[in-house]
Amino acid sequence: MDENSPIFAIAMAAELAGMHPQTLRQYDRLGLVSPTRTAGKSRRYSMRDVAQLREVARLSAEGVSLEGIGRILALENEVVELSARVRELEHALANELVKSPGRRVFAAGSQGDVVPLKSGTRAQRRTELVVWRPFQR
Repeated sequence: MDENSPIFAIAMAAELAGMHPQTLRQYDRLGLVSPTRTAGKSRRYSMRDVAQLREVARLSAEGVSLEGIGRILALENEVVELSARVRELEHALANELVKSPGRRVFAAGSQGDVVPLKSGTRAQRRTELVVWRPFQR
């Protein structure tokens, strides 16, 4: 079981969050904390939902409007999703590096583009002479 498992009925989630069940229904209608639904359409809250409800209560007590709280929660959720995506990409990169060590060799091309090189080779050096003259008006 993880923090996103929907296990709490509305009464238990309200008790854990220190709120009235009607407040949870209102927050659901406003989209602040949206629990998952069972086949019978009853709400099921996860530990993450309960933590968000506590955060809503804290922010509300500090005087933040419900619209502001919604924006804060949306940004926090985005940070969580992006952090998970970064971990996923880091894991994939680590796996690729383990599978093929030494294959990520590259050099800069003449136009600034990236030129892949085979492992153990060098980029060819250019020997042209370039003369620079300042622009005269």
